[in-house]
Amino acid sequence: MAYKVIEGGSITSPKGFLAGACYVGVKSRKSEKPDVCILYSQEPASCAALFTTNKFCAAPVLLGREVLKKGKARAVVINSGNANAATGEQGLANAKKVEVLAEELLGLGEDEVFVSSTGVIGQQLPVDKVLEGVRRIVPELSAGKGTDAAWAIMTTDLVKKEVAYELELSGGTIRIGAMAKGSGMIHPNMATTLSYVTTDAKVEAAVLQPLLKAAADKSFHMLTVDGDTSTNDSLFLFANGASGVAVETEEDKAAFAALLDDICIDMARRIASDGEGATHLMIVEAKGLPTEQDARLVARSIAGSTLFKAAVFGRDANWGRIMAAAGYSGADVDPTKADCILKSAAGEVVVMEAGFGADFSEELAKAVLTEHDITVVVDFHSGDGQATAFGCDLTYDYVKINGDYRS
Repeated sequence: MAYKVIEGGSITSPKGFLAGACYVGVKSRKSEKPDVCILYSQEPASCAALFTTNKFCAAPVLLGREVLKKGKARAVVINSGNANAATGEQGLANAKKVEVLAEELLGLGEDEVFVSSTGVIGQQLPVDKVLEGVRRIVPELSAGKGTDAAWAIMTTDLVKKEVAYELELSGGTIRIGAMAKGSGMIHPNMATTLSYVTTDAKVEAAVLQPLLKAAADKSFHMLTVDGDTSTNDSLFLFANGASGVAVETEEDKAAFAALLDDICIDMARRIASDGEGATHLMIVEAKGLPTEQDARLVARSIAGSTLFKAAVFGRDANWGRIMAAAGYSGADVDPTKADCILKSAAGEVVVMEAGFGADFSEELAKAVLTEHDITVVVDFHSGDGQATAFGCDLTYDYVKINGDYRS
């Protein structure tokens, strides 16, 4: 079924979703952007979520896992500038204060509000500031402030990441919106930092959760910037049914799932492209592996190779680093059959063929690697397994950004 982009769309493009944001100074450093926001559904909403697998997880993650058990939620309060991670019982209590106040001011019941935080780890959340932000935002929630929310959740991000689509189903038209933040401390399981998806379709939580997991496996779980899995990674999906259109038939479910996949892949690409200090988006396509899992291992390993990321920054077609990463990935690979191709808008160059280095033009290879979007294709001709990973190059600026992140 057909779907189309909503020009200027945001997380509040689906019917019945409101947002608001303001600046309260979560970090001591003065900022010109908002740092607290609320996403709210006017109707009861089914929800699904995935959270970081980092055992050193943040207070909002612990709280969110409890809220998720109901499969229903109406809102999420998000702050940037402070992760509220490694903050002990006080951190958990602070997150709960934010949830409870939001529920009170929005007229909701217990465990109907998620809390998300992103920023510096190990510092107590300035909860009074966040609570003041909640008080200011609730009266001003609006369907026109989705972009404000996307702006508020950013930390070291350079660009907002938001999109919205319309999808024709058998029962009518639905909308799906999304926003995400992410630039550093990004690596699979989870690799989302903070991401949110809304839809005005009517979908039960039991249906949403496996669809979200499948979408994440193709997108956020195939995303890496620097090899560090955050303490706060969270991915949410809310469905409030405000369109009056239910996702019921198998054809409708397939269409909804396909669009959800595309949206999550789009967000993952945007995060990789906006990696801290990055000058290139790297797309790694692994093909011809015995299984999909083998392909996933290979693609993720290459996208995460520090040596190859540095080579891309230097426009150096050092294909040996690509194959070394494939070799230590843990996948079942046969190096004697491997081909490797580098592609971009400038053309493509075969750098390895049937397990041996190819005679290629270094000048063309450098031109290929000078483009912003670069695709690496590795084909092992050993099966039908294939997967795609997303990453970026490693630059001097990454070190500069993270050398004084707390200041």
